[in-house]
This record gives sequence, structure tokens and C-alpha cells, in this order.
Amino acid sequence: MAKANSLAVDSSPTIKLFPGLYLLHDKIILQRKNGGLLIEALTLPSEKDWDPYKMPVISSISDNNSTIQFSHSTGILVAMDNVQIRGLKFTGNTNPTVRYYYPISKKDTVRTGLEISQCYFIGERNVAPIQGAIWTHGAGTHVDHCIFYECKNALLLFDHIKDFSLTNSIIYGAYEAAVWFGPFVSEFTFKNNVIFACNFVWLRKESTYPKYVFQNSLFAGNNNFMGYYTKNGLQVADRNEHVEKGIVQSAEKVNLKMVELNGLFAGYLHLLENTIGADLKPGIYMEIN
Repeated sequence: MAKANSLAVDSSPTIKLFPGLYLLHDKIILQRKNGGLLIEALTLPSEKDWDPYKMPVISSISDNNSTIQFSHSTGILVAMDNVQIRGLKFTGNTNPTVRYYYPISKKDTVRTGLEISQCYFIGERNVAPIQGAIWTHGAGTHVDHCIFYECKNALLLFDHIKDFSLTNSIIYGAYEAAVWFGPFVSEFTFKNNVIFACNFVWLRKESTYPKYVFQNSLFAGNNNFMGYYTKNGLQVADRNEHVEKGIVQSAEKVNLKMVELNGLFAGYLHLLENTIGADLKPGIYMEIN
């Protein structure tokens, strides 16, 4: 990573990760001055010779390595423009001294262009928790074809958020909220997503009353839909504070493909074929043209 940071100005290098476990003892900082950076699996989901055992796994045992806002641990800290991360699996932090772990974070409100696609974020609250899978500020965050499984929060989006999109993704079992969203600016895209079995689907800041547009998505078996965060804790908000556009489905549950005796298989944690929500084509697979 240090070599990539030092490459020529205005170049856009690619880092290919081979299958295997990548154990983080500290945060990785992406901070090239100009140009972009692509970090991706050697073999991406949807390629013919891909299988789940070829997916690089990023796991952390780091102690707290950031004091921005509060003490916490970060996996990848994005401190540059135009970063793409594709085809990786992120798990939680097993260090028992860490209370808050964020696999990917972007703290700078000025930096723009963060694209995350075809990734798993898998937490386990008792052993390797993920406080927030993606914690980002600023413009140009795009999340596509990802799966968030039992992260406390999937997406944390706070300051100067605009040009944001979440598409073709599954968020399951977020035991605080699927999405925290700061003051709404504009240019918001939310479509073809499945949000299932979460405490809250969406949290906003107190004393803000934005109008959201949720398109062609499925909300199923969540304890609460809209809420807002205060100094005294989370509060349930009126469901009518958002605008629905397109076909927004609701159901009591969805059916996920779960790992059983034979281990990982292609399509695990995706929706069963021909069940509700499957027509939205959420998950880590993209059609190859």
C-alpha cells in the first residue's frame, strides 16, 4: 500500500489481492495526492472461475488506532479521491479492547469518489463485531451489489453527504440501524435493495425533516422503519416523513441461503430464487456484458 501511495501523480494504479486472509494489525491509510486507486480481488464474483474460497478476507486484530471524534479502530482509512474497492470480504475485529470497529471509513468531507461493490461485510456481535461497515463523509459515495450481515450498522453517512447511492444490496440483521444519514442535501439514489430483520431501517438527525425517495426495494421484518437520534437515545419517527417512489414491497420475512454442513457455496447469504425480493437481483453478483 505504501508503494501505491508513492506512485506518480495522476496515475490510477490497481492493487490485486490473491485469495487468502489479510490480517490487519493497524489501519491501512489510502492517501495518494492525485489520481485514483482500485483495490480488488484477483477473481471477482460473477467471473466464470470464481468461487467463495477465492474471495480475499480482510480481518482486523488492531487495537484502537484513531481518536477522531472518539477512540475506535479503523480497517481502511480513505484519505484521497477516487477509490474503488471490489470483490472483498470484510469481517469484524476480534481484539477484545476494541469497542467500535469500522472496516472502511472516510473522515474527510472534502475527498470525493468512493465506490464499494461486490463486497461482503460480515459481523458477529459476540466475537468480531462491526460497529459500522462503512463510515463516510463528503460527496460521491456509491455502494453497489454488497451484502451486510449482522453488522451493528451497515452505513454511517453524516457530514456534507451528497451524490450518494445504495443499489442492489442486502442488509440483514443490523441490530442498531441499516443506515444512519446526516442532513440531507440532494442527489440520493436508493433502489433494488433488501433491508431485512433490522432494528431500524433508517435513522436521521433530530430536528431535520428530509424527504427520501426509496425505489424498487423490499423492507421485511424490521422492528422500526424511520427514526432519529438524540442525546437521550433513538426515537421512532413518523413513517410518512419519507416519499416512496416506484414499487416498494414489504413482507414479514425473506429467505436467505444459509451455510450449513458443507461449508461455503456460491450464493450464500443471497435470497432464494423465485422468492420475494429475488427479482431485485441484490447481492454480490453483477451481470457481465
